[in-house]
Amino acid sequence: MLTVKAIRDETARIIEGHRKRGLDSADILQSIVDLDDRRKALQAKSDVMLAETNSLSSEIGSLYKQGKRAEADLMKSNVAEIKGESGRIQDEHKEVLALLEQKLITLPNVPHERVLAGKSAADNELVRSGGVIPTLPADARPHWDLCKELDIIDFELGNLLAGSGFPVFKGKGARLERALIAYFLDSAINAGYTEIIPPLMVNYETAFATGQLPDKEGQMYTIPEDGMYMIPTAEVPITNIYRGRLLDESDLPVKMTGYTPCFRREAGSYGKDVRGLNRVHQFDKVEIVQIQHPENSYQALEEMVAYVEGLVSSLDLPYRILRLCGGDMGFTSAMTYDFEVYSSAQKKWLEVSSVSNFETFQANRLSLRFRDKENKKALLHTLNGSALALPRIFAALLENNQAEGKIRIPLVLRPYTGFEIIG
Repeated sequence: MLTVKAIRDETARIIEGHRKRGLDSADILQSIVDLDDRRKALQAKSDVMLAETNSLSSEIGSLYKQGKRAEADLMKSNVAEIKGESGRIQDEHKEVLALLEQKLITLPNVPHERVLAGKSAADNELVRSGGVIPTLPADARPHWDLCKELDIIDFELGNLLAGSGFPVFKGKGARLERALIAYFLDSAINAGYTEIIPPLMVNYETAFATGQLPDKEGQMYTIPEDGMYMIPTAEVPITNIYRGRLLDESDLPVKMTGYTPCFRREAGSYGKDVRGLNRVHQFDKVEIVQIQHPENSYQALEEMVAYVEGLVSSLDLPYRILRLCGGDMGFTSAMTYDFEVYSSAQKKWLEVSSVSNFETFQANRLSLRFRDKENKKALLHTLNGSALALPRIFAALLENNQAEGKIRIPLVLRPYTGFEIIG
């Protein structure tokens, strides 16, 4: 969430940044400033009345001691009137604060100056690519056919048990999924991230703090009776570990990783774009999260991108890295890099990771601050990345490594799978 101070001090920058998203925010920014002016005026009135009430109350006590009951009673009547007016001002102050918050939470983050303007994925910027796209035999199969033939994922059984988008991994398929999770976790721990096993359900406050609510409420599975939400990503509970915290500079950076199943309703489209593992409602993902000093967060972002690139490269998958344009970025992000791997059987690029810097946007909602060397308090920067999301990695591994009805397992995964071939 943007701060009112930033809106006042950096209005031109925010308006220009929002234009990259295709948003004209000038009017709402002005309405926020007007509401904040009204809030300040009401607070000043309330403070004056409180001071006047305290002063009169002190005088009343003195008058009673002096036996001047009539004067004291008249003054008590004045105090009652002031308190009544003060109550009305406080009620209006609460209403103005609520309106101010309602407007603030509708504003997305401001894209970094390096982010290009654009409306959709077609306007994203190619940063670099790597790996070699394999040449497959003429009878190459998409992963949903391979899974059925090799009996490693049962999509029909998942549909019976829960509905479409809930695959059932079996045998060597389950072992490969578990191997990927273990490999990604071990890699993150070796890179200095502390492993966390968080809850898979969170309350409203937790989902609000990282920006999932109210922006993505329609995409989240809810448990209304308990006021709980199934997590769409481990980012939500892991980042919230530091909600309301005041850190010292010496505590930074904070680096955390965690594996969780993730749950997303996102209905999506129909046809081949959602077949098999291309889009599912429950999937496994290893997440990396950093809490950084504002001066270091963009260096950390590039380091996280390089780390994820190393993971994808180690799996021998052809990939490309895109810096998202303003119109394709998430609500909370100031800069996002997407990773895509090439699916040779489907002949298309599949997104497998997003790595983002949120600057102070989440930290403001989290009330996450640090105390600098001059003992001043300031908001921290938060970052996160998928390292990696498994469904499309799994799909690309099957499709790109198929030959004669068998799947070759990449070298880095063999110590985790215990086998070299599926089939």
